[in-house]
Amino acid sequence: MEFSHIQEAVDFLKNQTQDFQPQVGIILGTGLGSLVDDITIQASISYETIPHFPVSTVESHKGKLLFGTLSGKKVVCMQGRFHYYEGYSMQQVSFPVRVMKLLGIEQLIVSNAAGGLNPAYQTSDLMLIQDHISLFLPENPLRGTNLHELGDRFPDMSEVYDASMLEKAAQIAELHQIRAHKGVYVSVTGPQLETRSEYRLLRQLGADAVGMSTVPEVIVARHMNLPVFGISVITDMCIPETLEKAELSKILAAAYQAEPLMTLIIKELLK
Repeated sequence: MEFSHIQEAVDFLKNQTQDFQPQVGIILGTGLGSLVDDITIQASISYETIPHFPVSTVESHKGKLLFGTLSGKKVVCMQGRFHYYEGYSMQQVSFPVRVMKLLGIEQLIVSNAAGGLNPAYQTSDLMLIQDHISLFLPENPLRGTNLHELGDRFPDMSEVYDASMLEKAAQIAELHQIRAHKGVYVSVTGPQLETRSEYRLLRQLGADAVGMSTVPEVIVARHMNLPVFGISVITDMCIPETLEKAELSKILAAAYQAEPLMTLIIKELLK
């Protein structure tokens, strides 16, 4: 990835939004797009018009970059993200985070739909991400020449997810009696779902939820020293002994059911 490509995208977006300077970047995952209904939108830009930007190929991802205000904060929101399984490199998957940083964001909020590995979880629960496991990814978004303009060659990952935002989100969930756990997210490539043995292994390694996104974007955010808050919606349970065939319609239904609760937490978190 070349720094000039990031700058070209940034210059284009500044021109399209009259130099709108967002404070917070938000990435919305599968089935979690209705948060945009609460955003006072000032500009909506399709991914395909942005220089060097990937294009969403997943049906449930709208493929728009939204600029506006939410809970009094200026935000830039990705209505749909990119995945390694779509054929993109990890650098392409995480490219939008680079762009959002140069647009001015000071925090990043990421959401995803995930499978529950922890037997204490239930479908449509929320998980506040307190750490992640990236060891199963075949490629690292930081591989190659370091973009020294943006961060160090060897970024520290001892506290990936911002502790203060994590605690505030936990307090919001408790106040509103929302089932929200703190847990570890493990990222895999997909697009196939995991076998019973793979689920068993991931659980033994300490993962509470599994998904096919989020971690590449978070690694890049931390490379640029951006504070990150992550939240997963548990859309299906992945317990080997009671595993049922996954159906996309059921996964999306579980995401829609939990979406208002996730939206509430994010809106309160921004206040």
